[in-house]
Amino acid sequence: MLPAKAPVKTCLLKLFDELIEHDGYGNLKVEIRLLRRGQKEVIIDCGKQYRFVVDFQPNAESALPQDATASSIS
Repeated sequence: MLPAKAPVKTCLLKLFDELIEHDGYGNLKVEIRLLRRGQKEVIIDCGKQYRFVVDFQPNAESALPQDATASSIS
């Protein structure tokens, strides 16, 4: 696990545990947006928003066009 991802995962798990323990309805939404090269913004919405910027390395597979990925699976 990359160190930049650790706070995001910790926040997600904490909020998930709070929702499970809550006596009633809960909603948890995660959005991931592409920022400049090598970064993504992760927005966790659970009544209030938590925003994180995470560095990432794209995989070789994600660089392939959609048609090439689909044909290799078939």
